[in-house]
Amino acid sequence: MTRIRFFGVAAYQIVTSQGKHILLDPFLDENPGSPVKEKDLDRVDLILVSHAALDHLGDTEALARRTGAPVICGGEVKAYLMAKGVPAEQIRATTWGIAVEVAGIRVQPVECHHWSQIRMPDGTFASGVPMAFIVYADPGVRFYHYGDTAIFSDLKLQAELYAPTIGCIGIANPLEILHRFPMPGQMITAEMSPKEGALAARWLRLETVFPCHFIDPDCDEVGEFHMHLREAAAKGEKVPQSVVLKPGDWYEIADTH
Repeated sequence: MTRIRFFGVAAYQIVTSQGKHILLDPFLDENPGSPVKEKDLDRVDLILVSHAALDHLGDTEALARRTGAPVICGGEVKAYLMAKGVPAEQIRATTWGIAVEVAGIRVQPVECHHWSQIRMPDGTFASGVPMAFIVYADPGVRFYHYGDTAIFSDLKLQAELYAPTIGCIGIANPLEILHRFPMPGQMITAEMSPKEGALAARWLRLETVFPCHFIDPDCDEVGEFHMHLREAAAKGEKVPQSVVLKPGDWYEIADTH
């Protein structure tokens, strides 16, 4: 079977039926909700980073150094990791549309409406193209990681081209870490509101969706997300099964092939 574990915010681990361990946006050590920290992961076969934000890049550098796992990321993340001493040959840079296979895992980067910027060790800034991913984890299991995207209508095209079966959709803000990003005013929504996230999940034609980008799964946004899915179902629309994971929870997909 395929196993998927949530660590909080947008950090996930996929363990394939062949036993390969894939990390996506591994924000662990500074994630107050994650019961698993960087040092606890004994095996890592592949790391995917959607963009350079602190709560997505997370512990990629430490994991790459300790485990030697290859990293799939954008150009700005590659530049940062190289500046921190991770060997260039350990990093596969890609962008929207350029499908890659690393460690025997096929990954399809897809368009993501967001931003990506990071301060380099010398004090300058690097910016690049944020990505979402479709990970071909196992036959019949195509995992969509939303990469912090806002909603846009070409999610329908991604569904047509790549047919993701299961995935995560951000619908909230991790309130426990927002103090780390002091700015005037306040954020009213995350990159997608619960209403937008429910629509995005339907446009992607997901069979199963994990609402995410929170640490506390009892946040109001999860309830609102489910309300919009119920309203769509009541109108006769096909909606995905929503599975709410708390940090540390596993979800298992039985092998039907």
